[in-house]
Amino acid sequence: MDGLRFAIGTLSIFPVRVSRVDRAVAGRAMALAPLAGLALGVVAAVPLLLPLVSPGPPLLAAALSLGLLAVLTRGLHLDGLADLADGLGSGKPPPQALDIMKKSDIGPFGVLALVFTLLIQAAALSGLPPWLGAVSLVTACATGRLALTWACRAGVPAARPDGLGAMVAATVRPAARWAATVGTLALALALALALALASGFHAWLQVSPGALPGHGRLPVAVVLPLGVVAGLAAAMALLRHARRRLGGITGDVLGALVETATTAALITCALLT
Repeated sequence: MDGLRFAIGTLSIFPVRVSRVDRAVAGRAMALAPLAGLALGVVAAVPLLLPLVSPGPPLLAAALSLGLLAVLTRGLHLDGLADLADGLGSGKPPPQALDIMKKSDIGPFGVLALVFTLLIQAAALSGLPPWLGAVSLVTACATGRLALTWACRAGVPAARPDGLGAMVAATVRPAARWAATVGTLALALALALALALASGFHAWLQVSPGALPGHGRLPVAVVLPLGVVAGLAAAMALLRHARRRLGGITGDVLGALVETATTAALITCALLT
């Protein structure tokens, strides 16, 4: 429970009491991070269902949902995305890039990263039917936190000797990492099943042409797990680049990985359904 409380307390505004903080607890917290993502996604998805009650612009519902998600996370991951974009975009050597990332202001690269990330997320969510958008957001939020599990695996060093990155770096064991991955994929399948049961089993098998060249629309039971895979792959690509440029992970890198995985998962759901 210490690990779960640490995960929820670090990744959300939900009030929890953390009585123990050390690297062992941090490792369990990062392995359990997808559960925190599940809780965040469930709450943040509520505005996406507003069109079912009162017809309105889908983009408004998407914007409200993303705004709520930002509040629930204190904007922590968005801040990390902006800082990493400024650090990497500067083209400076690692020490100078890390110094840029520590500054409280946001530069042009950070602004561009935030604008386009939120724009893409909103566009993806607004193009989906309400219930499908809701389950896609829950899946994407869990996938974003699964990226933390993988980023904190053994062999990935911290870029600084202090800070959140140093606390959680190399703390997640392989068994815990794979258990979190299987659990997130199982969550995606469970959400697809729940959606299918809610709309009738015909929706599970329904296909329509035009979504992909030469193919019909993919079932939700395929799309949501693909969103998990795509989100994790995008985050790992960014992690590899950040390690090469900075030497390891920091709290900002971890935040950027969350937003990258979340966005890639939403893009996948929007394009394949």
